[in-house]
Amino acid sequence: MKFTNGYWLMRDGVDALFARDAYELHPDPERETISVLAPTRPITERANTLNQPAFHVELSTPIEGVIRVRATHWRGGPQGIGFPITQDEPGGRDYVHITTHGDGDGETGERGATAALSSGGLTATVVKGPEWNLTFTDERGNTLTRSQGKSLARFALNKLANVSAEPVGEFGVTRTGLANDESRTFTSIQLSLGVGETVYGFGERFAAFVKNGQSVDIWNEDGGTASEQGYKDIPFYMTSGGYGVFVNDRGHVSFEVGTVNTEAVQCSVPGETIDFCVIYGPTPKQILDRYTRLTGRPAQVPAWSYGLWLTTSFTTKYDEATITSFVDGMASRGIPLSAFHYDCYWMREFHWTDFEWDSRFFPDIEATLKRLHEDKGLHLCAWINPYIGQSGAMFDEGMRNGYLVRNPDGTVWQTDNWQAGMGLVDFTNPDARAWFKGKVVSLLKQGIDAIKTDFGERIPRDVVWFDGAPKLSMHNWYTELYNQTVFEAIEETYGTGKACLFARSATAGGQQFPVHWGGDCESTFNGMAQTLRGGLSLTSSGFGFWSHDIGGFEGAFPDPAVYKRWLAFGLLSSHSRLHGSTVYRVPWLFDEEDERQGRRIEPGQSAVDVCRTFTLLKLSLIPYLYQAGLEAHRHGTPVMRSMFVEFPDDPACRTLDRQYMLGPSLLVAPVFTYSGEVTYYLPAGGWTNWFTGERVHSEHGVWRTEHHGFDSVPLWVRDGSVIVTHPGATTPDYDYTADPDVRVFLGDQDEASATVTRIDGGSVVFTARREGEEIKVMRS
Repeated sequence: MKFTNGYWLMRDGVDALFARDAYELHPDPERETISVLAPTRPITERANTLNQPAFHVELSTPIEGVIRVRATHWRGGPQGIGFPITQDEPGGRDYVHITTHGDGDGETGERGATAALSSGGLTATVVKGPEWNLTFTDERGNTLTRSQGKSLARFALNKLANVSAEPVGEFGVTRTGLANDESRTFTSIQLSLGVGETVYGFGERFAAFVKNGQSVDIWNEDGGTASEQGYKDIPFYMTSGGYGVFVNDRGHVSFEVGTVNTEAVQCSVPGETIDFCVIYGPTPKQILDRYTRLTGRPAQVPAWSYGLWLTTSFTTKYDEATITSFVDGMASRGIPLSAFHYDCYWMREFHWTDFEWDSRFFPDIEATLKRLHEDKGLHLCAWINPYIGQSGAMFDEGMRNGYLVRNPDGTVWQTDNWQAGMGLVDFTNPDARAWFKGKVVSLLKQGIDAIKTDFGERIPRDVVWFDGAPKLSMHNWYTELYNQTVFEAIEETYGTGKACLFARSATAGGQQFPVHWGGDCESTFNGMAQTLRGGLSLTSSGFGFWSHDIGGFEGAFPDPAVYKRWLAFGLLSSHSRLHGSTVYRVPWLFDEEDERQGRRIEPGQSAVDVCRTFTLLKLSLIPYLYQAGLEAHRHGTPVMRSMFVEFPDDPACRTLDRQYMLGPSLLVAPVFTYSGEVTYYLPAGGWTNWFTGERVHSEHGVWRTEHHGFDSVPLWVRDGSVIVTHPGATTPDYDYTADPDVRVFLGDQDEASATVTRIDGGSVVFTARREGEEIKVMRS
């Protein structure tokens, strides 16, 4: 939110209090905290302490390399609700140190005294004196960021405040923040940015990848990929300065990234307290490691999920015969499928979600699912959402037992927006969670392996929750409870490491329940590019796995050129799914469209050929991708990552959002043009083209412009890589260590190695070593 009018003035109707003095410092070595009393004017005499507001600020360290700051104006006033975070027990932690210099004991004497809290290379220092100064430094004493001067603030809206009295829609935000009923007070912090410092993250954001100059509201919305809204809004960012910031508030957090103050990121929350963590790296991977340790690691996903998924698509007409024709059609064309997904209309219209198969089209569904499992070798997924249409049997059951969210007057909250008269499952009610989980388990027992948890963003504002949660604190948090409930049902049914969602909405911590996909994108090259930007922002925010609708979701019949270019992009992503709205996404339909348009298809350039080529390529790379997925699970390093995450010291990589790294060794630059022209950047070092074997070496990085057919894409391997492959693989779940093809890219190095982990957990290390003119590969 913007509270100021330029640099000097407040907006009409906004009253401001700023921390102006660090008056008392109270180090507590036993609790490993520092407490600060920060009045809102300099205290020069005792009389200044009367009628004087003050902030109470506490510094602590939940885990190594993370310092938490909690600043409060009125402790009895409205407070935000935080996320569950990891907290090491204080006392005896060898990575925590408190130091004081001068008069740091809390008395009002010496100005310029300091108290500092250090944790794993990160130090927060407060200077006692008539100007607020909280500075974060690294182990070398370099300043990372600081809150100084008029940066810690409490804003109150009076009767003249020019903010909206009503939200935009039943669930939403206004252009300047939330409506007046959210709060009349807000607490805010500004954290400085250095010259040239760039900002990344905030979850899934489809605008520019670098967030400088953007206003970001953490408020999940079903806004598509061509808007400023996001399905997965995460109150976390990291910067090229070597640190990240996590605002620990599950409600509406507003960020002004170099806008109201071009030298800072402003974070504001409703109420009287702001709670945030500064997370030290210094590399992006180290920041993500600590952030996901703090908020939860991505779960390990099953190996089969890395294969190609095909869906019924959304509003298409389908039955068992149609589905069988798709599955058999892919097999007859040599395109291996790993998973088949039933979208919304497996249930009867107006009945979503009631977990009952539409018997008009699926008269013996258990026999069908068994046949697809056993005869076709497929894993199966089904669509659900947390909304209960009143035409389905679950509505009466949920209403009768108090499982649906209620209005303040005690009636069941309902809307016609999506399904007629639908209610909303109240996941804050343990019995409602058990009820919904039981429905999911019944579906799994019929033969379903994975669940697409759609929606979760349309959460009403003015309702009553079973656990008494403040109404607006549930808007973003709802999706966590929804996805967690379903994930637990799958994990309890199939076991740890075998659960897989296909989720659209998320909040901080949602990375624990993968996989997430990018939502409703346009079937255009712009839609493809904004989808990638959203994915790179999401994976820069702690999410290890990500997918998207190959070919795009929205639109009538997508252009076959867009579909074919998207195939290469989609099958060189962590997870790959063919899905759309009104048109089936089987590749032969796009070849038929080309024929209808009189377009000549060159050999190897048909949609069927392209889909086969890149599906087989991905299956051959599964040993490498599976290992990258284990790194995401263990340390939070995403499978797909931005060039900045992999090459943070290369300034040219900071703004790149049309290429990415797939794991640590493969660089992918999707083609976003009809002509096949693509311009991309190879960072300094040596690279080998995967398809052609061309070698490039540059001391300073090199830009390239090329033309590619539909069956090709810039795919480069970094020097020092050993990549274990299985050409000819037709499934993603095989023994990755049995008779592999080991491809070695030593460059100038004499030795490199790669660990390959089997599905059963065993692992083999493949080491390539230069011995004279020969390169030998050994396994251990």
